[in-house]
Amino acid sequence: MKVVVVAGIPGSGSTTVLKGALVDLDYVHVNYGDVMMEIAQKKNLVKDRDSIRTLAPDVQKDVQREAAKKIREMAQQSNIIVDTHCTVKTPLGFLPGLPPWVLEELQPDQFVLVEADGDEILMRRIQDTTRIRDMEKLRDIDLHQEMNRSVAMAYAALTGATVQIIQNHDDQLDETVARMIDTL
Repeated sequence: MKVVVVAGIPGSGSTTVLKGALVDLDYVHVNYGDVMMEIAQKKNLVKDRDSIRTLAPDVQKDVQREAAKKIREMAQQSNIIVDTHCTVKTPLGFLPGLPPWVLEELQPDQFVLVEADGDEILMRRIQDTTRIRDMEKLRDIDLHQEMNRSVAMAYAALTGATVQIIQNHDDQLDETVARMIDTL
């Protein structure tokens, strides 16, 4: 069994790239946020997914822990790709998306970060009417990606996993998907 964590900040296109790559890969796709949402809704904590990040940090931590346990159970049967965020931007600052108690449960083999230029991410966010996103300046988007890189390396140091960074630029989806397939 192999567990790969694929992450990117909102608007990086990580889920789009991952969906394209999964056509040719033998992995089960698990969206960490969807698992967290399912748990949070069962507890009547949130009504929509974008509200999870506004929960108190301790409540988010409990939901993260429960989601990790559930995903780990799934990983007993198949290779898993966990689609998630390395960091979550909250009103109180950045929260690790995969703190130690989550990493212990997942035991990932590899982290793959999907990134894009800040202006590309900004335009993707503006054009995506399906989500409720905070508007950020380019420097905030760049900072978030820098935080992801730093945290991914810290996660790798804790787990012995590798970190790969894949650039996902506009009008290059096919090439980016091919890089993702080669990476996995």
